[in-house]
Amino acid sequence: MNKKGLFKQSFQLKESDCTIISDTKEGITTAKTSIENHRKLLENYIKTHPQFLFSFKPLSVNRADAPDVARLMSEASKKTNVGPMAAVAGVLTDLAVKDMINSGCKVAVVENGGELYAFSDRPIDIGFAAGEEPLSKEMGFRLTIFPVGVATSSGLYSHAFSFGDAAAVTIFAVDAGLADAVATAVANTVTGDDIQDVLKKAVDMALRIEGVYGVFILYRGIVGKGGQIPEIIKTNQE
Repeated sequence: MNKKGLFKQSFQLKESDCTIISDTKEGITTAKTSIENHRKLLENYIKTHPQFLFSFKPLSVNRADAPDVARLMSEASKKTNVGPMAAVAGVLTDLAVKDMINSGCKVAVVENGGELYAFSDRPIDIGFAAGEEPLSKEMGFRLTIFPVGVATSSGLYSHAFSFGDAAAVTIFAVDAGLADAVATAVANTVTGDDIQDVLKKAVDMALRIEGVYGVFILYRGIVGKGGQIPEIIKTNQE
């Protein structure tokens, strides 16, 4: 990525552990404010709707009292048949980038705990992380078509609960909220000894969901992929 004229800042707020990139200093501030505001709105909503925090199944929301963050999480969960919290990091990321774009940014990238949404006038390289797997931190993807959402879920190396055993399920989609929920849903299915069959079913599942561009799965040292995958690059990160 051409870093000339760009600003980058790390930002952490409770569970949100973010990296923000923008072509303006104001864009960084806008993203941080957006994450703070939408997190607070979600926390207040959960106080009166506690099931939203714990459900493993989709939940509907009342548009009259639900903030945008809860509504978008609900929509993503309905498309993927997972609980709304499966999309929380991705949706917060989406909202922050959209606020950055509305403020005039030509480069607006937010990564939130592995979920990323990007809008850019130049290519962006992102790394691939999957614990101690051989490919982890040795490869990545070059994003060239924007906007795009990217999310990775793991049954082995993530703090988030998963029913599956995938080292990594990476989803490329129309936004990070959808990618986040799809990655969770697909990762839940990646388990079993017939590796090729498991991978085929998981890839097919992801690509059936409207808004998904591509999927990359690492399971027991074998890669499964389908759809539109960005260029794979070597990163050699330490």
